[in-house]
Amino acid sequence: GYTALKKAFGMQLDEIINEVKKSNLRGRGGAGFPTGMKWGFIPKQSPKPKYLVCNADESEPGTFKDRDIMRYTPHMLIEGMVIGGYAIGAHVGYIYIRGEYTREAKLLDQAIEEAYAKGFLGQNIQGSSFSFDLTVHRGAGAYICGEETGLLNSLEGKRGEPRVKPPFPAQAGAFGGPTIVNNVETLANIPSIINKGGEWFARLGKLEKSGGTRLISISGHVKKPGVYEIPAGSMTVRQLIYDVAGGILNDRKLKAVIPGGSSAPVLTADEIDVIYDIEPLMKVGTMMGSAALMVVNE
Repeated sequence: GYTALKKAFGMQLDEIINEVKKSNLRGRGGAGFPTGMKWGFIPKQSPKPKYLVCNADESEPGTFKDRDIMRYTPHMLIEGMVIGGYAIGAHVGYIYIRGEYTREAKLLDQAIEEAYAKGFLGQNIQGSSFSFDLTVHRGAGAYICGEETGLLNSLEGKRGEPRVKPPFPAQAGAFGGPTIVNNVETLANIPSIINKGGEWFARLGKLEKSGGTRLISISGHVKKPGVYEIPAGSMTVRQLIYDVAGGILNDRKLKAVIPGGSSAPVLTADEIDVIYDIEPLMKVGTMMGSAALMVVNE
């Protein structure tokens, strides 16, 4: 833990962002936007403070992958946020967590306390000139606060309603300052990218545009529901249902699959031989969204 942070402190800021660009890491929250490109939108000079916000709202029905990261490896997320803050020049970070995740909020608070105690958060981190403070902010159960601008309004104490874009958060986000909003899984990937290199991460993915592995929440009428990690773009929906999740419960017939959380258009049983990734699913008229595969039997 935190070896990547020490390595990042020895790198130029542009070098860190370039590694993230090389990695082909795309946002894991639903939009799939290239993370390195997003970080690059932050203005170098700004009269206002910059912010890094982690979207841990995870309120898309059928999605439960981020919960596991916060529950079992919260320090991976914290380390990713400190590196991200350093790269974009933000000294303040927020983890906006959905109100229902009471256990995970407590675990994050504990992990943040541990990180402060060990000098991985706070003033002059590990003897460097960089300071970064991190706070867990709990939501109150509003689905719309999973959308980044609605989340920022809620973070500021306003009603959680989406803002009109432009301006985009990178220009004017939290409290009017330049802001990056990234998903939990996105940020938790950053330490590995810094430790092993962007090209290594890119090679883990099987499609040109999608690097790394993907965490997939599989639920519904399958024998083995759960969170599974696969190389991005390496399997079809059929393989995920039958090879990974053990097939349909009670060996019934498949009726339909909701591939990306409840916002995603439904696939019928004869449409499941499609690669489970962003572009292939878009081509057949649906979306990967938050990588939540819900399986429905006859």
